[in-house]
Amino acid sequence: MAIMSLAQARENFLAAIETLRSAKVRSALTVLGIVIGVSSVISMAAIIQGLNKFVQDRVESLGSRTYFLTRFPPGTDPSRMPDRIRTRRYLEYNYAEFIRQAAPDVQNVNTVGTRGFFFGDSNLITSGDRSVEKVIVRGAEPEYEEALPLFSIARGRFISSFDQEHARPVVVLGAAISDSLFPNADPLGKTVRINGGTYEVIGVFEHDQGLFLGPGVDIFAIVPLSDFKKHYPEAKELILIFTIPADVNVETAQGEVIQVMRRLRRIPAGKENDFELSSPDFLSNLWNQLTGALVILTTVISSIGLLVGGVGVMNIMLISVTERTQEIGVRKAIGARRADVRLQFLLEAVVLTLVGGIIGILIGATISTLVRTFVPSVPATLSYLWVTIGFAISVGVGLFFGYYPANLAANLDPIDCLRYE
Repeated sequence: MAIMSLAQARENFLAAIETLRSAKVRSALTVLGIVIGVSSVISMAAIIQGLNKFVQDRVESLGSRTYFLTRFPPGTDPSRMPDRIRTRRYLEYNYAEFIRQAAPDVQNVNTVGTRGFFFGDSNLITSGDRSVEKVIVRGAEPEYEEALPLFSIARGRFISSFDQEHARPVVVLGAAISDSLFPNADPLGKTVRINGGTYEVIGVFEHDQGLFLGPGVDIFAIVPLSDFKKHYPEAKELILIFTIPADVNVETAQGEVIQVMRRLRRIPAGKENDFELSSPDFLSNLWNQLTGALVILTTVISSIGLLVGGVGVMNIMLISVTERTQEIGVRKAIGARRADVRLQFLLEAVVLTLVGGIIGILIGATISTLVRTFVPSVPATLSYLWVTIGFAISVGVGLFFGYYPANLAANLDPIDCLRYE
């Protein structure tokens, strides 16, 4: 079979465009499925890529070498766990001091106590006639700020060793709490009442709303751990946080902490740990589980759209073959080869799906732009890779679903075509 010249290819392409223009409504309805399929793939890919960037930034803000000791695996529901995990003993306030002494390769070891809505507790912070209810009260030690860079001070200072040693009634407020209680005043030095107790505001955190990966710094009020222990003895769900220096082997440091914890909790040799040691990567793992479901859902939606669009393309091309039977006969009679006819119909199918793909890409880009505009923390970005994939999907659908009608047209007998009415 001879190779088609550039001029012949151009002629067939223009003929394909003219045919599609002559049936605008039918062509528009046919590309709708392609538009839905491609736009859903493009927009979701852009959003997930932006969310992945957000999650990665979130993990880094928690500290790349920060680790957590908890009673249960982070991000899990204890009520759905087996009894051997659900009945684990609480962590104790004195564990941190033992770890500081017996684990020389770790730093910033501190205990955190939390009183929040996720534990079934309620908190109330008031100042004058203003109040904030949806607040998380947390007790922390001076090393907390260094262990978790996310909690950075915007104004004032963090809790000091003196505050901790003397259980001073001082508090560092999240930006949203501060703005609600003191909209037109400097909060530093002012007093607030937390669940009935009077506290002096010594600092305000940088703004951080948190979004979907748990509460942000904005709704935290942090007091000295010693004060927290005194006022909330019922809050037994403690977390231990520590960091590992960059020049220390992570496995060695973790091994030291695990050995200390096993001795403190009297775990016999051969028995599994009754505590969890984790890093901020658990957020990434949790997010990957969530995006896995989103990817499957997007794939199903786009596949249905592309399948509907592809069947529509095949249908319109079969109708086109039937309507243009005499035209095919005339073209063959004046010298058109099977390859010419086949290519013409294939080009029509590809142009049809490519138009749908371009519209889908533009819609996907618009959606990602809107997301980036209205949710600035989610940098949804349309990458060149996904634009290329969008084009490839469009062309692939056109070739796959357009080949049968194109081949059918190419194999028609010219004499029968000229007799067709």
